[in-house]
Amino acid sequence: MNRFAYDLTREEWKEWVLEQRLPAFRAGQIAGWIARGIQSADEMTNLPHTLRRLLTESFDFQGLTVDSCLVSSIDDTRKYIFRLSDGNVIESVLMHYHHGYSVCISSQAGCRMGCTFCASTGAGFGRNLTSGEMLAQVLRIARDTGVRIGHVVIMGIGEPLDNYDQVIAFLKAVNDPDGANIGMRHISLSTCGLVPEMLKFTDEGLPVTLSISLHAPNDRIRQQLMPIARTYPMDDLIRACQRHINRTGRRIVIEYALISGINDQPEHARELAGRLRGMLCHVNLIPANEFQGGRYQQSSQKAVRAFLDVLTEAGQSATIRRELGSDIMAACGQLRRRLEACTNPAVTQPRQTSD
Repeated sequence: MNRFAYDLTREEWKEWVLEQRLPAFRAGQIAGWIARGIQSADEMTNLPHTLRRLLTESFDFQGLTVDSCLVSSIDDTRKYIFRLSDGNVIESVLMHYHHGYSVCISSQAGCRMGCTFCASTGAGFGRNLTSGEMLAQVLRIARDTGVRIGHVVIMGIGEPLDNYDQVIAFLKAVNDPDGANIGMRHISLSTCGLVPEMLKFTDEGLPVTLSISLHAPNDRIRQQLMPIARTYPMDDLIRACQRHINRTGRRIVIEYALISGINDQPEHARELAGRLRGMLCHVNLIPANEFQGGRYQQSSQKAVRAFLDVLTEAGQSATIRRELGSDIMAACGQLRRRLEACTNPAVTQPRQTSD
């Protein structure tokens, strides 16, 4: 199978052009067309026909195609279902905020972390995405909608730090000033807490906003919700967060999904505030998403508001995340879970971390 065209960096395009004994400027033309989100070499209208044919024969331009797009009747949210060349399915979401458009992308086809409250868990794990497959999500959505995407959130399907090298390559590609040109400070990366990879990511020195999927005030509850907590206890995770803050000077975002009767009581909020005291962080409260076959229920609005009040009274910066696209199941994994059950039954089961 030919290499996906979006996987090549500008330097690799330069090398390929030289190998073909073509003028050096052709590399910039090809990379420029890729940055427009094209789906075929035939769209490169300023290239000679012979070169377009060579590109078609040498590379795959259909490695990520739109399977369907759902548009919310409530807001401007769009949920894209993309199909990869091997049949795997992923999801991306375009969201409209007052500061502009943001895209939430997937980093894996499925997830191996096994979090019990997440819709991605039930659909199993397909494979890691390449950097180009991540980049193509951003560029294809921009081309489809005609909007300027100013922010990227790597919080869709998958654990980004479980696909470390390709995610780092994506961050550098999407930051390309002659390409998507999205500043690192406008990118957020979410992790469930792979501590060794967090330490490595800190040392990369990239000014990306790091979000931690915490979802519990203590190890007992976190281990119930997130198998990864059995391998990396909360004390280790908090130390890694503090190291990141000390090294980068950047605030961390703590993601906390509120689940009725599990982690949403005032005493949980007080314990969380104590755990985070003195840390440069902001807590993002998320009413947990319910899905068919899930075992948990979303916290009531009253419980969410009470939780927020306890945190703010304790001096902890916190907000409730605005829910977008609820009528189109915009939360990650909900549609893929349904589609994979019908079209790809051979996916592997989620990896369980060691006890």
